[in-house]
Amino acid sequence: MKPRIHVLTLAVEDLERSMAFYRDGLGLATDGIVGTEFEDGAVVFFKMNVNLTLALWPRRSLAKDANVKAAATNPSDFSLGHLVGSKDEVDKVLDRARSAGATITQPGADRFWGGYSGYFLDLDGHLWEVAWNPGWELAEE
Repeated sequence: MKPRIHVLTLAVEDLERSMAFYRDGLGLATDGIVGTEFEDGAVVFFKMNVNLTLALWPRRSLAKDANVKAAATNPSDFSLGHLVGSKDEVDKVLDRARSAGATITQPGADRFWGGYSGYFLDLDGHLWEVAWNPGWELAEE
């Protein structure tokens, strides 16, 4: 297996509501819900960067497709990281997420590792970290 990821799929309870959060609340571009012509096929895609797509898929559909039992999200299982170019930008993204309905679990703050970050939970309990790391240069895409 080569070290790369192309799609991150988040299981959601309400596809329309979650799409609105990411599209309208956070400003991510999408063509909307696709795949409705297939049983359990409705999904939303957001192009995140050159080789990464964020997908939203109803929890029951993902569980059925993967042949696993549907279970609630545990926020401490993993976090999604969104890197930005400054402390101010961390706070702006967190404010935008809060305005869109996210729960801020940790406001932006200086971190022991030398950067600045904060956390929010999306409408389905997925944990996002918004971080500025002075040691990493972000390539514009």
